[in-house]
Amino acid sequence: MTIPERYKALIDYFLAVDAPAETELQYTNPFQLLVAVILSAQCTDKRVNEITPDLFRRFPDAQTLSRADVEEVFEYIRTCSYPNNKAKHLVGMAKMLVNEYNNIIPSDIDEMQNLPGVGRKTANVIASVIYDKPAMAVDTHVFRVAARIGLTQNAKTPLDAEKQLVRNFPEHLLGKAHHWLILHGRYICTARNPKCSTCKLSHLCAEYANQML
Repeated sequence: MTIPERYKALIDYFLAVDAPAETELQYTNPFQLLVAVILSAQCTDKRVNEITPDLFRRFPDAQTLSRADVEEVFEYIRTCSYPNNKAKHLVGMAKMLVNEYNNIIPSDIDEMQNLPGVGRKTANVIASVIYDKPAMAVDTHVFRVAARIGLTQNAKTPLDAEKQLVRNFPEHLLGKAHHWLILHGRYICTARNPKCSTCKLSHLCAEYANQML
């Protein structure tokens, strides 16, 4: 199966089953999504969704978060991964939003990465979900699934994978494809013990084909 054929088969499948194509993070506005995505780094969405209701009640916007003590923020997020660093990043991010961006998250992916705690993956998520830009956020799930299926070839870094995925997915489907791959990796193509025997994409998966040889 050629790479274009593999992409077409995958797209046809996900469109046919009307697969979910939205984040599982819970939020009500762009600021809340940005906070949630920062918290989600190396942490499950389930855990983040347990943390954010109380956090958002206490700090509903960038103004209130910008005036917060890092120690207080830490107490709200202490059960997520790397809470010390994330507490500092959240307060710093809010201060920069208030002082430099008039409470508006920049839409440019490179500029967004000036915000503390915002890397390329986070910036791509915000650009795609909030600003409807053709961006592909590559987290550990996307990186793993794309490599296993054969959507990427010899990608050494998330940026390598991102470039290949952006080049091969139709622009208007990039946002959906990001969620397709994340959810497939979260529930089917897991890091350990992937569910190959029940996977509906095994017929087009390069790694599965190699296992069958």
